[in-house]
Amino acid sequence: MINHKVVRSLVALAIGLVLALYTYQCVTDPEPGLQRVREEGIVMVARDILQSYVSPGNAIGIVDAVSPASQVGKVYIYPTDEGWELSGHYRRDENDRWHPYLMALNGEAELVSLAVQDGNDRLIGMSAQDPKFSAVPP
Repeated sequence: MINHKVVRSLVALAIGLVLALYTYQCVTDPEPGLQRVREEGIVMVARDILQSYVSPGNAIGIVDAVSPASQVGKVYIYPTDEGWELSGHYRRDENDRWHPYLMALNGEAELVSLAVQDGNDRLIGMSAQDPKFSAVPP
């Protein structure tokens, strides 16, 4: 006859060891941290690109994956086969409304496309001349 107390203890010990090993591997896995560092680097490049288009030489407020603000809207960064796609919001000053943007970067963090929802006349004029840039009124 099998002693169920012994079997129960062995099963509990085995499950405990498996869970401990799994937890250890999750805690010591460097990949999530490295992914976050890569994403932050891409976001910083994207900020520079965005500012160079929408307000060169002037500071802008940006809500993106590094500095999210849920009251403004959702922001995303995710890798694609060709590079990265990012979304966020920006405004030129405190009196300006938040404008959404969507940006695609290639694997070398170079601009593929930038779409903004902004009625600024300068930006709409730029979008007619630059095939990588698109501005539409809200």
